[in-house]
Amino acid sequence: MKFRIEIDCTPLEARKFLGLPDVEPMQEALMAQAQAQLSKAMAVMDPETVMRQWLPIGVQGIDQLQKFMFSAAQAAMDRGKTRPKAPTEEPEKSGG
Repeated sequence: MKFRIEIDCTPLEARKFLGLPDVEPMQEALMAQAQAQLSKAMAVMDPETVMRQWLPIGVQGIDQLQKFMFSAAQAAMDRGKTRPKAPTEEPEKSGG
């Protein structure tokens, strides 16, 4: 024997029936806060603002970054040259 019960109600009606709290005010507050943060983030994504943040001193910043990268690469190459070599083991010769 099977029983099928179909209830047609809104989520708010179901929450009230089950005794659950109404979370709609909290959801509205969170959505307003999320919208404010997204609006703030979109203002920062303005191309002119982004370029000013990335290159605060213009072309000189690019030159300094390039010099830094070259010096870091050179230092890494120099460290590789001065690294002590691992001792090598010679296989034992069997006398026979």
